[in-house]
Amino acid sequence: MITSKDISRICGVSLGTVDRALNGRPGISQKTKEKILKVSRELGYRPHLAARSLKTGKNWTIGVVLFDLDNHYFAQVLNSLVLCAHEEGYFLHLTLSEHKAERELECLHHLVSLPVDGLIIFPINKGAEFTRFTRLLNVPLVTLGNRVSASIPFVSIDDKLAMGNCVDYLVGKGYRRIIYFSPPLVYRGKENTYAVSERYMGYRHGMKLAGLEPVVLNEKHPKSKILELTKTTGEKTAVLCSSDIYALETLSILREAGARVPEDVGVMGFDDIDFLAHTSPPLSSVSQNIDLLARTCFNVLKDLMEGKPDVPQVTLTDHRIVQRSSV
Repeated sequence: MITSKDISRICGVSLGTVDRALNGRPGISQKTKEKILKVSRELGYRPHLAARSLKTGKNWTIGVVLFDLDNHYFAQVLNSLVLCAHEEGYFLHLTLSEHKAERELECLHHLVSLPVDGLIIFPINKGAEFTRFTRLLNVPLVTLGNRVSASIPFVSIDDKLAMGNCVDYLVGKGYRRIIYFSPPLVYRGKENTYAVSERYMGYRHGMKLAGLEPVVLNEKHPKSKILELTKTTGEKTAVLCSSDIYALETLSILREAGARVPEDVGVMGFDDIDFLAHTSPPLSSVSQNIDLLARTCFNVLKDLMEGKPDVPQVTLTDHRIVQRSSV
């Protein structure tokens, strides 16, 4: 079994230098760091986590709670978080809440019992009671996407502004009838729908500024309603969706009915999951820059775990509209 002493001897450096390179700490040159990492990879070095934990007082594990991996957005977020964690010497332990409030609590109890050094969650729970629950966990925690309270650090994009930008974009392309498709709106008031609500308010605000009448569709089985709402009315019509999965569903419904996109109806998504350029037609969407979002979230959590002062309670990353040919 290869040890750090072996790497030290082969590279001709001290154990302290090897430790700095392997654990991403400052105090060595980039050239030396790259040499040590290259040798460690070639020799198949694996750290002894128990000994490392005893030495550092850390478990080198981050707990993550996401809704599911059915939505490709969450799969991309997870992949980016894994890469960030790996760079810092951490492992991720993933659990899925399955969109269930009780399951989310079970996930958090499980992760804390491992134990973990920190938590990143896309929460479905909300309110003062859940905030008190997270405090009792006594583990640094950051929420992603859905905000819980002012006392828990939150990382996202400005969803309200982004959806308002979508309306402006569609209006600029001549659309006068913009249908908003967002099935999760039915859960408002029942669970944490912060991101869903922000996007909805952005749509409403954008429509008001444009002097257009909002048309909202929140049905889980929307086929007949979408076809009814997108019938030719003489007005240029688009379906603006609160996430890409609903935009893909809309594309499928319209295609099956023989409607042409964008000639008859425009379609726009939100999240810019990584295969939209290959749909037919390629789907316009809002990019959240998931790599940046994940990196920012991980860095905020890292600052909390290191006890740094003045960690921001809200951190918003950039977004942009990705123009393709569906509108």
